[in-house]
Amino acid sequence: MIGAIADDFTGGTDVAVAFRRAGLRTMVLFGIPANDEALLAHDAVVIALKTRTVPAEEAVTASLAAADWLLRAGAEQIFFKYCSTFDSTPSGNIGPVADALADFLGAGQTVVVPSSPEHLRTQYMGHLFVDKVLLSDSHMRHHPLTPMTDSRVANVLASQTARPISLTTHDVVRGGRTAIRADRRESAAAGVRYSVIDAVSDDDLVEIGYASLDDVFVTGAAGLAGGLGVARAARAARTQQLVTADDPADLFVGARSAVLAGSCSRRTLEQIAVMQESHPFYFLDAVATPDAGALAEAALAWFETIPENVAPLIYSSLAPEPLRVSQQLLGVDASANILETAMGLISQGLIERGVRRLITAGGETSGAVVTALGVTGGLIGEELAAGVPWIYTAGDKPVALLLKSGNFGEPGLLAEAVAPTTDAETRA
Repeated sequence: MIGAIADDFTGGTDVAVAFRRAGLRTMVLFGIPANDEALLAHDAVVIALKTRTVPAEEAVTASLAAADWLLRAGAEQIFFKYCSTFDSTPSGNIGPVADALADFLGAGQTVVVPSSPEHLRTQYMGHLFVDKVLLSDSHMRHHPLTPMTDSRVANVLASQTARPISLTTHDVVRGGRTAIRADRRESAAAGVRYSVIDAVSDDDLVEIGYASLDDVFVTGAAGLAGGLGVARAARAARTQQLVTADDPADLFVGARSAVLAGSCSRRTLEQIAVMQESHPFYFLDAVATPDAGALAEAALAWFETIPENVAPLIYSSLAPEPLRVSQQLLGVDASANILETAMGLISQGLIERGVRRLITAGGETSGAVVTALGVTGGLIGEELAAGVPWIYTAGDKPVALLLKSGNFGEPGLLAEAVAPTTDAETRA
């Protein structure tokens, strides 16, 4: 089994999807569970934390606890997953967490591979690109929490760790796994602890995956998880060790659906606009009602007026200018806290009222909903869009969750997610 530690919830589903695509039966867990039940029936287990922007000491403590739990549950290899834009600040958290995990696992040299070509994030000559634009020139330059002003991954990492770093350039990667291993052996002999590796295609990532197959510790974005998953699946197939089991999607055929959207990304705003054309919708106005409980109560009262065969949209997403005004009036933290708490309360109320397929848009919204529902994890199912899988929970009242990162999916994704399902469609 491979165990992965992700620094946020949507990133956890993203890396879990990459493993599943490679043929690994994959479970995602939200937070560190209290026990090890049933984990040995999986090829990959992902623990999704919320450590990207917390103080570095907290991120290290949580990540070490996750690694310890995964090892005790049978993991042979630990994967530390961060965002493909290498989101971090000069104080962390990528460097401090990687240092701590490497020490805990007794790792030698560790690969650092943020490339994820599927998401238009690639690294060439050490520079990270976002949709053909240098990271330092992209929208991430102005991120409110983790502004990325240097596209050179080794430089960003060097600001967070004192350990030696080298760059494996794309001309080496083109030589395949043998060339990558040779380059890494040479740099490791020179004392290098982190090998930052170029990758511009999925084929590159598969070669890096094979070259890292026997490492006790690897780090990267979902792209490397895909490449490593291919390598692990090929090895498991040769030894007939892949896990197989039924898909639980049939349990949710015809189940009632609802959407909760909190992301203010351009793509989510587009998806909301498309859904509003054919579905009832309700806006959570925190400025007019700056009370989470009252917001939730009003939204649920509105939900009860809707026919049971209709899937609603409840959203708090705002375009940039209205968002700026709202944050000025309420404060950034207060506004976020009100809306996230309200979304959690609404999700509880929807489940109590019979909703069994719940779609969320936005990382913070997804985290609030998962926490409020007490969801500890689930089995990764089919993707509705790249990086957006259904997650099937267990228990007496199982729920199908679709946790969508803000920028993921085509404009019609939310409307498609709530479309009625039939047994034939589910099995297809």
